[in-house]
Amino acid sequence: MSIYAIGDVQGCFDALQTLLDKIHFDPAQDRLWFTGDLVNRGSQSLGVLRLVKSLQAVAVLGNHDLHLLAVACGQARVTPRDTLGAILSAPDREELLGWLRHRPLFHHDPSLGYAIVHAGLLPQWDLVKANALAGEVEKVLQGTDYPEFLMRMYDDRPNQWRDELHGWGRLRVILNALTRLRYCDSEGRMDLEEKGRPGTQPDHLFPWFEVSTRKSRDANIVFGHWSTLGAWQGNGVVSLDSGCVWGGALTAARLEPGKVEFYHVPCAQLTAGL
Repeated sequence: MSIYAIGDVQGCFDALQTLLDKIHFDPAQDRLWFTGDLVNRGSQSLGVLRLVKSLQAVAVLGNHDLHLLAVACGQARVTPRDTLGAILSAPDREELLGWLRHRPLFHHDPSLGYAIVHAGLLPQWDLVKANALAGEVEKVLQGTDYPEFLMRMYDDRPNQWRDELHGWGRLRVILNALTRLRYCDSEGRMDLEEKGRPGTQPDHLFPWFEVSTRKSRDANIVFGHWSTLGAWQGNGVVSLDSGCVWGGALTAARLEPGKVEFYHVPCAQLTAGL
């Protein structure tokens, strides 16, 4: 059995099918992990959701997936760049949205030696802490109060983890780290506006995986979200968002203990701008 992790698909169904063909994916033997952002910007989000659901894959939630859930329950507006209409009008809409709402924010397989998250972990969190905090948010998303939480998630504050945080602010900083983090300072203060490749950020900021005090530095963490970083391995992390929807590539990585093998398929540019 092989386990393949796949980067942000964002509605690029054809590219996903091509990538699965390239890795000779066998659903009877192989398993798939997805870094989140299954939907939006690309034109085939409905097909992607249906396919990934049918494959019984591990799919962590990304910020675009959460935006879809917020739009669907009336807590956010559709933006001009959203491509969610086919899902929202689909006959199996409620089944798909219910499945998506019950996806994890973080997944760790100790036997394989890898964890997966959409964006990143704050330096104060080891894998045990990250899993427990993800569970706090998952409990709310899977409960009856999820519409209110989805309404309150659109905020960058608080921008730093503290154990004494409580209420919506506590849940929001957890969610922002797991689904939006790229850069933070040495104390773990997130800057959620910086999106460029490493080296373009202000001097006081670091890619989250380069903070020297990071408690997860001995782990192997797979993530997406950062298309300007692209497919990359180093510092105990595997980055898989290679900008498919922007005309880059869709990337998979075969995960083995102590070894990662990348696979790429080129993508036609389906949208413009970040």
